[in-house]
Amino acid sequence: MTTAMRENYTLPRLYLDQALSRGAEIDLPKEQAHYLVTVIRKSNGDQVRVFNGEYGEWQAEITAATKRAVTLTIGKQLRSPKASPDVTLYFAPVRKHRTAFIIEKATELGVRKMQPVITARTQFPKLNLDKAKAQAIEAAEQTERLDVPDILPPVKLDAAWLNNVSDCSLIFADEAGDCGTAMEVLQNLRGAAAILPAAILVGPEGGFTDAERGLLRSQDFVRPVSLGPRILRADTAALSLLTLWQAVCGDWE
Repeated sequence: MTTAMRENYTLPRLYLDQALSRGAEIDLPKEQAHYLVTVIRKSNGDQVRVFNGEYGEWQAEITAATKRAVTLTIGKQLRSPKASPDVTLYFAPVRKHRTAFIIEKATELGVRKMQPVITARTQFPKLNLDKAKAQAIEAAEQTERLDVPDILPPVKLDAAWLNNVSDCSLIFADEAGDCGTAMEVLQNLRGAAAILPAAILVGPEGGFTDAERGLLRSQDFVRPVSLGPRILRADTAALSLLTLWQAVCGDWE
C-alpha cells in the first residue's frame, strides 16, 4: 500500500465515471448520495475519495448534502491513473451468487477484463451485464484499485473465438489433471521475455467436454494446467488460478 493510500485509507471511496479535476463540482447520482448521507451518515465538510481508471484518485469534500442529493468539490489528486495488468478472465457463467463471487474476486485480484464463455455444459448462459458491472464497481471501491474491469457480453467457446484470442497465453484450468501444475506453468511464463497479455480460462459446473478439451489443447497458445487432485467448483478454480497468477506473475508496484 502506498503512502497516499495509507494516509487516506479510512475515507469512503466512490467510483465516478466522469472527468475529475481540482475544483470541479460534481453532483452525485441518487444511489451514491443515499449511500453517503443515509447509510454511512456523512454531511457537509466531510471528506471522501473518488476515482476512475482515466483520472486516478482524488480527495473530495461534501459541499452540499440532503437525503436525495450530494455535491462534491474535488480537491487534490491522491494517485495518478494506472491500468491493471493485461489479464483477462474467461469463465463460464454459473449460478448467480457464484458468478457474483467470481466477478468480485477477479476484480480484487486485478484482472483487466472478464469475458463470459458459453460452453456445452454451461447451465446459466444469461448474464445481467449492468448488475455484473455494479458488482465489479463495488469490489473496486473496496479493494483500492483505480480502474474497473470491463465485463463483456458472453461468447461461445469455439474455433472462431479461439482465433480471436490467439495473441495471448491462454492458461486453461484442465480438470483432467494430465498436465503440468499451475505453479510450474506460471513460473515458466514468468521466466519468458513477455508474460502479457495473458488470459485465464475456467469451465462450468460439470467441466469441459472431451471435444472442448481437445479443441483447446490443439492450440499452440493454450497452456493447460492442473489445480491439484480434487475437482474444484468453477468459482473456486477461478479464485485459485487468479491467486497463483498474482503470486507468481502479478504486478506488485
